[in-house]
Amino acid sequence: MKILVSAGPTREPIDAVRFLSNRSTGRMGCAVARAAAEAGHEVALVLGPVEIGPPAGVRVVRVETALQMLEALRAELPAADALVMAAAVADVRPAEPAARKLHKGELAGTLRLVRNPDLLAELRPLKGGRIFCGFAAETDDVLGSAADKLARKGLDLIVANDVAAPGAGFAVDTNVVAVLRPGAAPERWPLMSKLDVGRRLVSLLETLAARQPGT
Repeated sequence: MKILVSAGPTREPIDAVRFLSNRSTGRMGCAVARAAAEAGHEVALVLGPVEIGPPAGVRVVRVETALQMLEALRAELPAADALVMAAAVADVRPAEPAARKLHKGELAGTLRLVRNPDLLAELRPLKGGRIFCGFAAETDDVLGSAADKLARKGLDLIVANDVAAPGAGFAVDTNVVAVLRPGAAPERWPLMSKLDVGRRLVSLLETLAARQPGT
C-alpha cells in the first residue's frame, strides 16, 4: 500500500518570532509512519515542526502551518491508498500575522483569530475508495467525542486517546487508545509503546484494504 501520514503540530505565526501551537511532539504519527515502512509499505509523511527526527525509509514533506499541511496533503493524497491523520492541527490562526517582531506594547489587547479549515473535511471529497483514519486526542468524553468525529467526517476508523491518562498523551513513548469503526463496538487496546500502537494500526489498515472491492 501507499500510506500517507500526517504528524506533529502546526505553528500559526503571530509575528516574526511568536506563534500559536500545541503540545504535540509528532511521536505517534512518526511511529505509525515507521511501522508502515517496516511492513514494506510506501510512506509519505507530512510533518509539522517537531524536535524528533523522522523515521528512516519514509519520504518527508515538511510544513509549518495548517494551510501548508492542507496543501501538502492535497498534493500527496491522489497517490495514496490510505490516509492516517495523526497531526494535531491548530484550530485557529492569527488573522493578521506581522512580518516583524511586535513590541510588548503592541501585543496588549485582543489578538484577532480566524478558524483554520477542517483538514479532514476538506480532504473528504478526494476520499474515493481510500481508507481514512483519524485521531481524537481528548481529555473528557473521549469515546463520545471520537464517535461523533468518526461519523461526522466519514472516517473508516478513528484512534481515540485520553491525553490526560497516565502513560498516554504528549511527550511520552507509550499510549493507551481505543479504536472505533462504523457499526462496531470500541476496541480498547492496552498500554503499549507508540510504535506497537503504530504496528497494530498498520495491520488493521492492511485488513481493511484486503476487504476493499477489487482487492
